[in-house]
Amino acid sequence: MSRSNALETLTDLAREARDKAGQLLASERKNERQILAHQDMLMNYRQEYAVQLQQLMMDGIDPVTLHNYRQFLMSLDDSIQKASQALQQQSKRVDLSKQHWQTEQRKLTSYSTLNERRAQQERTLVARKEQRQNDEFTTNQVARKSSLHLVGSDEN
Repeated sequence: MSRSNALETLTDLAREARDKAGQLLASERKNERQILAHQDMLMNYRQEYAVQLQQLMMDGIDPVTLHNYRQFLMSLDDSIQKASQALQQQSKRVDLSKQHWQTEQRKLTSYSTLNERRAQQERTLVARKEQRQNDEFTTNQVARKSSLHLVGSDEN
């Protein structure tokens, strides 16, 4: 395998790894948004129940209903706390996925840079070869003209 093909293969593999890391990051961010939405829903639900309880307490509430409301609010608080912990854990996964994607992007950038440098070197070599060929052609033309000019002046 030539150096060029190996570098192109590495570049392709790095691009695939970067794309997979990007898909994972997108998935982790989606999960984070879902957990956040769930937490927000629980907090809103808790707020509504707290307002209902407050209204019932102002209107008068029996002890059993008061106990049930408080138990339900405590279970909502527990659910909110669990959602908050899940959100923190998911945020850490998002950060790790982001770091992984950035690492893969840096690899791809490095290989792409090396590939571009190699291509530039090849273009430079081709340009030099063409320049040498043009120089030789010009030198040969000048030499032929000179020899023809000399042959023509010898005949006179």
